[in-house]
Amino acid sequence: MIKSVYGDEIDLTQAGIFYNKDNQKAQYTAEQLKGILADNQVNAQILTTDKFNDKITFAFVLGGDGTILKTARYYSKYEVPILGINLGRLGFLSQAKSTQIKEAVDFLLKGCFKVEDRIMLTSLDGKMNALNDIVIKGDGFSRTSRLYVHINDNIVCDYLADGIIISTPTGSTAYTLSAGGPILAPILDAVVVVPICPHTMNARPIVIPSSEVIKVTSSQNKPLLKISADGQDTYSLGINDEIEVKKSDYHAKLVLLNLEKNSFYSVLKEKLHWGLSWKG
Repeated sequence: MIKSVYGDEIDLTQAGIFYNKDNQKAQYTAEQLKGILADNQVNAQILTTDKFNDKITFAFVLGGDGTILKTARYYSKYEVPILGINLGRLGFLSQAKSTQIKEAVDFLLKGCFKVEDRIMLTSLDGKMNALNDIVIKGDGFSRTSRLYVHINDNIVCDYLADGIIISTPTGSTAYTLSAGGPILAPILDAVVVVPICPHTMNARPIVIPSSEVIKVTSSQNKPLLKISADGQDTYSLGINDEIEVKKSDYHAKLVLLNLEKNSFYSVLKEKLHWGLSWKG
């Protein structure tokens, strides 16, 4: 066990290095990471994200946020810490670039890390879980749906919109942000509900405590709905189905390194270019 300066512990005895099998660069980087770990007396097995191993005690994830999300959803029930190495574009969930792997391993082995619990959402009686968001839309090519949102059995709003995003703080910098939602600090215990392209000016995002239970139904003239988790797992539902979304019993455990550089606010400035003046 390795104990961090913040009191968190990680177990590298059954470490796994995960990557998307369709990403050739990721396979090369996985071999590189395995060699660096071996030089530090840490044995790790290389696995693809379609072959998760239940015995893993720590997961290095190589790729973009989508690869990290998929791995985090699976290992949340096993409370396995996840460390993301960015091979994608923005990489909000990752802690290092592919050129910084040796530095990242050094931080980890020296205990310069923190394990942060991130809330997740669940729906469809636990069949669907999400770290970023659950999105509900009409099934088909139609542009709009009338969706009724209840919070704790109280009707809040009926939205004529392209859909609804129900997001965790972690997901507030993803699809939610593109749809005009607020950015939430990831440690907040809250959920945000955001309509997608609403057809009324008074339809606005709402931030609520994570303990609230959200229920969504559709109008009778829209026969089907689609629901997706983190933009990856998708289900189609019938006209009379009521969609319940609530906080999951599981947490994603994300490993944070070099906290001064990788603080949430520093990442916002770097990834979204906040505070930079426009130069014409």
